[in-house]
Amino acid sequence: MIFDTHAHYDDEDFDADREELLGSLKEAGIGKVLNCAADMESCATTIALTRKYPFVYGAVGVHPNEVGELDEEAFQLLSSYCDEDKIVAVGEIGLDYYWDSTEKEVQKEWFARQLVLADMKNLPVIIHSREAAADTLEVLRAELRRREELHGGEQKFEGVMHCFSYSPEIARAVVGMGFYIGVGGVITFKNARKLVEVVEEIDLENIVLETDCPYLAPVPYRAKRNDSRYLPYVVEKIAEIKGITPEEVIKVTTQNAMRMYRMKEGV
Repeated sequence: MIFDTHAHYDDEDFDADREELLGSLKEAGIGKVLNCAADMESCATTIALTRKYPFVYGAVGVHPNEVGELDEEAFQLLSSYCDEDKIVAVGEIGLDYYWDSTEKEVQKEWFARQLVLADMKNLPVIIHSREAAADTLEVLRAELRRREELHGGEQKFEGVMHCFSYSPEIARAVVGMGFYIGVGGVITFKNARKLVEVVEEIDLENIVLETDCPYLAPVPYRAKRNDSRYLPYVVEKIAEIKGITPEEVIKVTTQNAMRMYRMKEGV
């Protein structure tokens, strides 16, 4: 069964048929879904989904474009959300320099603080990084140094670089920090040469599957609403690149996701 490690089923695009769609996922070969928050409101709606659907787990965090809403009171609420039973990660957090909606220094401040929160709660992180590779690596390395000073010994992250869009060199760097590489529908696009190179070079043991639905539907559904049922197209493309079977892709990436989110078989 496929594990969709990054979805947004609380998005309004699913309001008309959410229950029917989620009810159809098991038959489509989708075993588990991680619903990922992007702001304080979606933290609450993510938690609601995890309570309603046994196969849905959640991540809570504030996307870099939304960190302007954070203050100390909101951050304390975010901290309490991390204690929910089926919240298994902090995310999505990071830096986004594509949209000029939040000052870079504000983004970096709240990115760093949410990384510290994840450490305090002993949770993996889901990283969003767009056109901000150098600063993302700088913040992550600073956090590793802080953790080494605090905890002692070499520290590595648990988590995923979501919707990875950088070079193989940066992929190797973040894998070296402990991250998995999140691969979704973009891998099927004609202009996805860089991501194809990443998938060629990075071991399958360092890759997880994701949709980012309702966004980034794979070919042949590009520009339409995405959902987890389209992940077999991603699986087939990865299998083609790697020269292995789709079954092997599903097996290994699901094991990776279970390990990343610290889940046991049957849970």
